[in-house]
Amino acid sequence: MPVFLWILVSIVGFFGYRFWSRRSLRKRLLAQPLSSELRRIEDRQVPLSARLPENLRPGFEGKINLFLHQVTFHGCDGLEVTDEMRLSIAAQACLLIAGSDAWYRHLRTVLVYPGAFHSVQQERDGFVVSERRSIRSGESWQYGPVILSWQDSEQGALNDMDGRNVVLHEFAHQLDGLSGDTDGAPLMAKGQNFEDWRRVIVPAYQHHVSQVMAGRRTVIDEYGAEGPEEFFAVAIELFFERPDALKGEEPEVYQQISDLLGMDPSSWR
Repeated sequence: MPVFLWILVSIVGFFGYRFWSRRSLRKRLLAQPLSSELRRIEDRQVPLSARLPENLRPGFEGKINLFLHQVTFHGCDGLEVTDEMRLSIAAQACLLIAGSDAWYRHLRTVLVYPGAFHSVQQERDGFVVSERRSIRSGESWQYGPVILSWQDSEQGALNDMDGRNVVLHEFAHQLDGLSGDTDGAPLMAKGQNFEDWRRVIVPAYQHHVSQVMAGRRTVIDEYGAEGPEEFFAVAIELFFERPDALKGEEPEVYQQISDLLGMDPSSWR
């Protein structure tokens, strides 16, 4: 066999083995249940997950395993990220995708601050670029990290009935971004029609904006008026933590999110 052909075969074999190895590991992780100890920690740290129906539990736990394998956590401002913190964040993130085939394929890093952190964002107006500073509890970059305040992440998980959860919010942005843009129009689930999504969500968002501008309170947090992507993210928070409230006031919005995620939290007990 000529040397160049031998080298080519070796290279193809090497990358073929790596692809097979990664695929095999992914399959094993997705099929592996959490240990009884990890499940106790998860139930304690993320009580919302205890209401998850049994038919969704295997996929949920497998995705937690894959998430913890794929994602590296970094503590900021001196915070030491513990295994319990990792599990709490992973479990909250995987709740969103427990009933679907969706996966956070671009995510590799989660940065965790002790509390709220300073964020600097650039805004462009024509040729003028300005910087806006703000204090945040969470931030999501489409092809970059998710940044979280642990204080808010922990509190959001433990208080699972107030409709506020920063991890669900930021990972809703991650889910939204899988379509190529973080714009409130995520990839549709199998059998779901985007025209139906747009027919429901766009008028609901516009109505929400008009209500907020008029000073009226709505079941969806007023922050949802900041843009379609924020409307989607705050609706996701409500969908999991106050499903009956969202379903009662915005039944079509609830149904579209239910179809998207493949689950119905209003039926969980």
